[in-house]
Amino acid sequence: MPNYRVAVIGRTGRGNYGHGLDVVWLQIPNAQIVAVADENDAGRNAAQKRLGAKNAYADYRQMLQKERPQIVSVADRHLDSHRDMVIACAQAGASIFLEKPICRTLQEADEIVAACEKHHVKLAIAHQTRYSPRLQRVKDLIADGRIGDLMELRGRGKEDARAGGEDLMVLGTHILDLMRFLGGDARSCFAQVGVVGKEHVAPITKADLREGGEGMGLIAGNHINAVYGFDRGVTGHFSSFRVTRGKGEQDRFGLTIHGTRGVIQLTTGSLPACYYLSDPSWFPGRSRANWQPITSAGLGKEETLKDGGLGQGNVWIVQDLIQAIERDRQPKGSVYDGRAALEMIHAVYESARTRAEVAMPLRNRRHPLANFG
Repeated sequence: MPNYRVAVIGRTGRGNYGHGLDVVWLQIPNAQIVAVADENDAGRNAAQKRLGAKNAYADYRQMLQKERPQIVSVADRHLDSHRDMVIACAQAGASIFLEKPICRTLQEADEIVAACEKHHVKLAIAHQTRYSPRLQRVKDLIADGRIGDLMELRGRGKEDARAGGEDLMVLGTHILDLMRFLGGDARSCFAQVGVVGKEHVAPITKADLREGGEGMGLIAGNHINAVYGFDRGVTGHFSSFRVTRGKGEQDRFGLTIHGTRGVIQLTTGSLPACYYLSDPSWFPGRSRANWQPITSAGLGKEETLKDGGLGQGNVWIVQDLIQAIERDRQPKGSVYDGRAALEMIHAVYESARTRAEVAMPLRNRRHPLANFG
């Protein structure tokens, strides 16, 4: 089993080290963290100590040139440098484990894809739920016809203080990635993006555009309804509303899968909550049908794995990334999947901008809100 030279890029105070994309390598026996890069002095010193890295750099480009790592965790949560960091890694011949979302615009995503292809490196995006054995059981149940014909995929964001545009970008990327994992590529999108007023929801105007957090670029709206068209007549829905009564947080964050014979509900994570309802009416209050848990062992069976949270999900991602490098295949959550999730996000704004249904892939590769109004 070959040993891999691994480096980590973080930005203390400007995205930090993501959701554990730095420390995951401490759990991989055939990986050695040789260096860390962080423009912040205190953060860099802390990371070097935390990771046991021999060397530390203020400039990630200098680190890549001197250390020549085989894999790099681009852990920074802020998106404004994702494109530059990933392309620099690819040019240095390093494969990448990248914090989600992939970047700010489809133009940047296209450049990332081109760089990975040109330099023959792999990129895994931090959509941890893709790697969950429970999600595979969900996919198996759908393939076996337990919910009948797939009809609808309904997802919601966390609908906390970020509800609307920021929720769509930061959390929606997970839900939209799950939609694609189960339903294939979206072919179209029609969306309404608005601002909740005292009496009604007003469509966004140019005055409603704002810079989102985490360096994500332009966002808009606190009330989003998006409808996606998939193959075979399957419909996908994503919504995120600013909560005025009741609770936001994680209560509704997840995906519901409707079929002609039943329903599956799931959240996100390495071992997400998953339940199956055998009820073609989708009305358990009337049918008295019981929800059955879906575990890594199967439908209605006891869970045999310990829930390790995002950390466990990260381990599964990097293990798959290493295997993808060795077998010359794409990771389960590849650079193409990261770009496709961003495309579903930007289709929402392109539809809101044109006030029409838009075909996917999008012809407009710039940020749709940059041309708004």
